[in-house]
Amino acid sequence: MTIANYINDLLYRYDCVIVPDFGGFITNRIGAKINTENHSFYPPTKQLMFNSHLKHNDGLLANYIASSENISFEKAATAISLCVIKWKNELQSSSIHIDNIGMLSLNEEKQLVFEPNTANNYLTASFGLASFESSSISRATNSKLVVPILQKEEKKGVPAFIKYAATAAILLTLGFVSYNGYDNYQEEQHFANQQKALEKKIQTATFVISNPLPTLELNVSKEISKPFHVVAGAFQYVENAEKKVKELKAKGYDSKIIGTNKWGLTQVSFNSYSNRYKATNELYKIQDTVSKDAWLLIK
Repeated sequence: MTIANYINDLLYRYDCVIVPDFGGFITNRIGAKINTENHSFYPPTKQLMFNSHLKHNDGLLANYIASSENISFEKAATAISLCVIKWKNELQSSSIHIDNIGMLSLNEEKQLVFEPNTANNYLTASFGLASFESSSISRATNSKLVVPILQKEEKKGVPAFIKYAATAAILLTLGFVSYNGYDNYQEEQHFANQQKALEKKIQTATFVISNPLPTLELNVSKEISKPFHVVAGAFQYVENAEKKVKELKAKGYDSKIIGTNKWGLTQVSFNSYSNRYKATNELYKIQDTVSKDAWLLIK
């Protein structure tokens, strides 16, 4: 059983995959880019990061392994724990390579350093799109226009009666066109005058309603979506969850019940945020000062 394969599968579907007691792999969407120096075009992608503080077991990885391998949740969790122990032992002496995900190593301060595999794009919307280079387009400057010179044709004699007939036809045509143009102009002017008169009547008209309806004042508050929740715990009984909410509100947190998980446990949050980075920063503060078991839920 290769844990890396299951992490790789989940990164296509979720923004965060946590390996219990080890850390979390987080994806962040980046739009298409253009490198003007080498004329390279890059499709939208998901930037992969690693956060060693996200160690709480949210059950996502273990549940996916259990359903894929057709084994119990406990066996899947045990397999993850064994893999984490192996990774930690290898990190003491060398770096470890996680297939299709990236490289992990320890720096001089014994902190984990992650180098993602940029060749793998976890954004499903960009499936089949690859980066490419385009040749530069050079535009000519101070170009000279070459104007062809037409050679004059030799003049040929034209009978006089043909000249007079052509002149008469041209004069008749010009007169007919001038008359039609003048007639059309008169019609357009008449229509424009009627249009202006109608607009003037509409502007000066006064509408009186004897029994007007009363005006209604509606106070509409736009609710901002807050999908990032710093979870304080999950409780089997709703009474315990409500008690926890009151306790956290007394400490100044905007605590609330955010629903139940797939195991039927009622989840309670410290706070909820619309921004991932604010939620992550608050999570670190809470883990350092209030509860190490706090974790981030994205709904």
